[in-house]
Amino acid sequence: MKQFLCWLALGFSLSAYGQAEHLDRYLGSLGLADVAAMDTSLRVSLCYATPHNVTGKVLYEGITGAWLHPDAARKLLKAQRLLQEAHPGYSLLIYDAARPMSVQRLIWNLVRGTPRTNYVSNPAKGGGLHNYGMAVDVTLVDASGRTPPMGTPFDHFGQEAHTDREEDLVQSGKISREAFLNRRLLRRVMRQAGFRTIRYEWWHFNACSREEARQHYRLIE
Repeated sequence: MKQFLCWLALGFSLSAYGQAEHLDRYLGSLGLADVAAMDTSLRVSLCYATPHNVTGKVLYEGITGAWLHPDAARKLLKAQRLLQEAHPGYSLLIYDAARPMSVQRLIWNLVRGTPRTNYVSNPAKGGGLHNYGMAVDVTLVDASGRTPPMGTPFDHFGQEAHTDREEDLVQSGKISREAFLNRRLLRRVMRQAGFRTIRYEWWHFNACSREEARQHYRLIE
């Protein structure tokens, strides 16, 4: 399976920091947790380190882990256990996790003024839950590394990726019944683990509300 590593630069140049482990060390120094190191059955394919994302550009380089606040990491580990109990052979595949505000600004500047603006949190308004390490983008993957049908790719910003009228999408042939059932499985295990869904992206899950994040968690600059 082709890996789509989707992480972004952290507000300093890689020439200054050098090897990938230096970036991991920086994120770890903020108290974040590398969830794939905590459970090696999790799969990681961080899409913003390749052009295979909404911007079409490589925005991160030199990162080896998927980092979350420990509170969100514990929930994701629980979701992984629930998934493997419900569907042995399946795993969660992480597309994006904690995202520094420096990266959020890069994304915003690239989509600002386009139809995709509404799908990206405005950094001038505090950004989103990724910027606190309290959101994760995930899908399902089988033991051979193949992702089952989910209706759209990651970072597809359009009604086919919405979660609020999926039965209508199935009836109109915009997504398959199989994709709908796969999305429902993913949502079930993530919700049981304590995550919240959003309307516009089937792959995105929040570990708390934006208000809770601002009150209790540190913004990642």
